[in-house]
Amino acid sequence: MRLVSDEEHSAARAFLVSGMVWMAIGTTFGLIGGIALAAPDAIRNVPWLVFGRVRPVHVNLVAVGFVPMVLIGAGLYLVPTLLRTRLYGERLAHVGIWLYNAALAIGAIELARGHTQAREYAELTWIPDVLIVGAFVALIISFGGTLARRQEPLLYVSVWYFGAALAVTAALYPLGNAMWNPSTGAVTGVLDAILLWFYGHNVVGLLLTPLALCAAYYLVPAITRAPLYSHTLSMIGFWSLLGFYTHIGGHHLLQAPIPVWLKVISVIDSVMMMIPVLVVLVNLWLTARGRFGDLFASVPGKFVLLGTINYLIVGVQGPLQSLPAVQRVTHFTQWTIAHAHLAVLGFTGMIALGALYYALPRVTGKLVWSERLANTQFWFVFLSVTAFMLVLTGAGLAQGHAWINGETVYRTVPMLSPYMMVRALFGVMLVLAAYLGLYNVLMTIYRGKPVAVEAAEGSVRKPATA
Repeated sequence: MRLVSDEEHSAARAFLVSGMVWMAIGTTFGLIGGIALAAPDAIRNVPWLVFGRVRPVHVNLVAVGFVPMVLIGAGLYLVPTLLRTRLYGERLAHVGIWLYNAALAIGAIELARGHTQAREYAELTWIPDVLIVGAFVALIISFGGTLARRQEPLLYVSVWYFGAALAVTAALYPLGNAMWNPSTGAVTGVLDAILLWFYGHNVVGLLLTPLALCAAYYLVPAITRAPLYSHTLSMIGFWSLLGFYTHIGGHHLLQAPIPVWLKVISVIDSVMMMIPVLVVLVNLWLTARGRFGDLFASVPGKFVLLGTINYLIVGVQGPLQSLPAVQRVTHFTQWTIAHAHLAVLGFTGMIALGALYYALPRVTGKLVWSERLANTQFWFVFLSVTAFMLVLTGAGLAQGHAWINGETVYRTVPMLSPYMMVRALFGVMLVLAAYLGLYNVLMTIYRGKPVAVEAAEGSVRKPATA
């Protein structure tokens, strides 16, 4: 197999496999971090396994590696199918995957060695940053060429979301990582905090969310064999996401000395985010009305269905925790960690796995090797993410109420021990799910039975705009 292949769907296949590899590695580091929180003395005298190094490796391999790579892989199949043309620049997309993988490999090694920009969601140093930007530029060219050569004149909303995710990230990433300062990857003072959270929140909202909604808007109509409920609502959801999400990062800094007007805008826009969330979910769920059984009967469908339910929880929780009165209890606690896990793994991660199992037979020409393993992975992911949410939310509320009643931080640490033990236990389940999924993907590629799959479902290609 050539490293830079021109075979149709080969780039999509490479992104899917790479994403699952990083899921396995990323969740493994997450488990190591979870064990360190439950039993701090379990791993001694191994510098690259201390929590301060393991945690950013885990975060970047999951939030920058696994989820977007699987969703990009699915998008490289879905978008050309919607546009009724072959992906432009298959080899260029392969260049993108190699740059992306190199960035994650170099970045993980550097973070484990203690080399970091020390900025949340922007820990990767300058060389990995350059490689990631190069990967997105390659993908944008490939997407743009496909769009220019399309046979379908009308653009379905999934195409809008996929293109926006690539374009916004390519512009946002150099800004948020202050790439004009290679030595630090940062600016100075409170301005850096503002810049960081403008970027950090948008990694989730303007990369992971649009990619996940690209897949969801395709998969729900395709699996239920029903036309999208409203193309007008799909456009309202798209533009309101871009309009409101860009300004909400400041709600992480309500306790910091940033301008008051910036805090006000961030809180208002955080609350307004209920609009795109509810519009998207109403549109998808009304599309599936009367056919939810069809969704839950298929592996891709159940992943996507549970992902949309988690999107509702995340979409309510986010505006709620942006309010100053709520942050007095929740900020700097495990509540925030619960919210992050639900957003990345519960919402976008589950939709990514649904997109994986939908696209995999179509880009390999082979049936999924084991439906049983895929279903087992679903239940493992669902149970572990739900447990993370409940356990960490409980731990966060216990922390917050202790602090607000005058308890010192160090005296609240011992009471978190049972929460951390349960978290580590369910972390084992999530790691097993990751390796089961990777094994299933590899066995599908090398031992799956050949299958003939339709190129596209007509109901999915209804126009989102005239």
